[in-house]
Amino acid sequence: MTDNPFLSPSELPYQLPPFADIRNEHYLPAYEAGMAEQLEKVAAITASAEEPTFANTIVALDLSGQGILKRVNIAFFNKNSSDTDDELNAIESEISPKLAAHADKILLNADLFARIETLWQDREKLGLDEQDERLLERYRTEFVRGGAALDDAGKERLAAVNAELAELASKFNQQILTDINDAAVHVTDVAELDGLGDDQIGAAASAAKDRGLDGYLITQSNFSRHPLLEDLKDRALRERLYKATIGRGKDNAATLLRMIALRAEKAQLLGFEHFAAYIAADGTAGNAGIIAERLSGLAEASVRNARREAADLQEVIDAEGGDFPLAAWDWSFYSKQVRQARYGFDAEEFKPYLELDRVLVDGVFYAAEKEFGLTFEERKDLVGYHPEARVWEVFDSGKPLGLFVGDFFTRDSKKGGAWMNALVVQSDLIGDKPVVVNNLNIVKPSEGQPALISVDNVTTLFHEFGHALHGLLSACRYPKTSMTSTPRDFVEYPSQVNEMWEDWPEVVANYARHHVTGEAAPAELIAQWKAAGKFGEGFASTEYLAAAILDQAWHRLSPEDVPDGGDDPYAVVEAFERKALEDAGIYLPEIAPRYRSGYFAHISIGYAAGYYSYIWSEILDADTVEWFKENGGLTRANGDHFRETLLSKGGSIDPMESFRRFRGRDAEIDPLLERRGLK
Repeated sequence: MTDNPFLSPSELPYQLPPFADIRNEHYLPAYEAGMAEQLEKVAAITASAEEPTFANTIVALDLSGQGILKRVNIAFFNKNSSDTDDELNAIESEISPKLAAHADKILLNADLFARIETLWQDREKLGLDEQDERLLERYRTEFVRGGAALDDAGKERLAAVNAELAELASKFNQQILTDINDAAVHVTDVAELDGLGDDQIGAAASAAKDRGLDGYLITQSNFSRHPLLEDLKDRALRERLYKATIGRGKDNAATLLRMIALRAEKAQLLGFEHFAAYIAADGTAGNAGIIAERLSGLAEASVRNARREAADLQEVIDAEGGDFPLAAWDWSFYSKQVRQARYGFDAEEFKPYLELDRVLVDGVFYAAEKEFGLTFEERKDLVGYHPEARVWEVFDSGKPLGLFVGDFFTRDSKKGGAWMNALVVQSDLIGDKPVVVNNLNIVKPSEGQPALISVDNVTTLFHEFGHALHGLLSACRYPKTSMTSTPRDFVEYPSQVNEMWEDWPEVVANYARHHVTGEAAPAELIAQWKAAGKFGEGFASTEYLAAAILDQAWHRLSPEDVPDGGDDPYAVVEAFERKALEDAGIYLPEIAPRYRSGYFAHISIGYAAGYYSYIWSEILDADTVEWFKENGGLTRANGDHFRETLLSKGGSIDPMESFRRFRGRDAEIDPLLERRGLK
């Protein structure tokens, strides 16, 4: 333990974890030391002979988790998500149930809860300010939702459920990564790749070489719709790729059913009808019935639009003499043709103007400078957790603000999708400045070639950086309520707002430049891109809503209604999926849910029963975009207002109150309906 880097705060700038010094054998000892350290601090709180005060109970509790345990936990789960190996996976499997048990030792501590409850009952007499009140409310809510008010038998059962759920979630997520790697499609004849650009073919050749294969390897994405389906002309290969993509998850079926059953039991232990109600109660939605009603209403209009789009695609197939009905593996391919015919837009023609670094520096960073006065300096002297993880120092009007770590390329050791997380949590109380990470899964180009990215990747860059801004601009007192510590159905809102700048004229003119000549993308091409973006909302809304409705359907089950997997749990899961989507009126054979159950990572982590959050947050997002447009767009004054009233607040005040302070009223849904063509 003497050389364990987690035992003391990092001495690197902004306390960036010392990744160069961290070895796998450091994690478990640091976890044990960290859990023991926090329990000692909690014991000191409950052993105090003093009457409970906000300082000696709530603030002390918040500080109890800021030592060794937090340092190792943040570093480990970042590494295990972004650059895992068998040893790290084994550590995750071992430590996840121990962490759940550790949390329960605190949340189910009767003496500690009694002190919190005393303060809660006397809260109006304590002279608390807004951030203090919020911290007290969050701890009291967390303890109640964590089972502190249960009897001893209930607490014992809840602890067992939590431990098993933690173990199952780890198993589920590790299997997702295994399935992503195993479902890659091997191609030996380059003729089958007709339609792909040279950069895409080169990337496939590099992927095959990395695995010791001849020919080409099409690696998998996290979604049901593989991005190359729109380019591949070979229909047989499209079908093979699509079926490999949606066929993942067989080995996760039994794990999924067990997780659903345990969550249903947990919800009823805590007094809720089902897990969806348990999750909704602590979100801005507040009620699972409201969520179901909203999703149902949006689904009807989305399916209507999708059917119109399908008819357009079938017309193209028929006109070309294709003697087949539109299938799921055809949708993206013929959608691209319709977009080109209607709007003249060819995504491959645009790609040479979308080089990764230029989009990042001259687009994402540029917009942040115009809106908030932020500037970025790459720190090649600072080591990330992987050679591809790059570090930038962020300055706020010239003053040091924090660090941003960007890890953009896919690799076999990285989980799918895109996400943001913190390596250091901002806190005025402690004096910590933020260190945040963005992870993406852009296919790495072959050696010596530029990283030309798709329009979807551009959107993802801006989206994930919206999360990063939420963390970097945090100005909160307490660690627990800073940065992105908001309800799940609010946290996606700031990130979605940041997407508006990707096609903002001033921004796109700055980053969309040819990677060889430096010439700006033609105005006509930009106009075609923006116009074409309005096509396909029926498909996009339907695939998203199908996943959100599926998530709700699983988590609205009572324990006795969860199906038994029997001898073929995958068939049981498939049958449940189809019935749930048919009952909701959103089952379309040509459109798979964005995630099917067996590779739906969101429902194995913090988004279980919360995938609705994206559309819920988009209501706030669309209304906010309207505000920016009404007030002059990308200006420092607008950015300062958004920052002061909302982004800087994190979860330190009620999030909907922060929205009202920003917008001057409650959110309205019309801008969202207009955006998605659902009016």
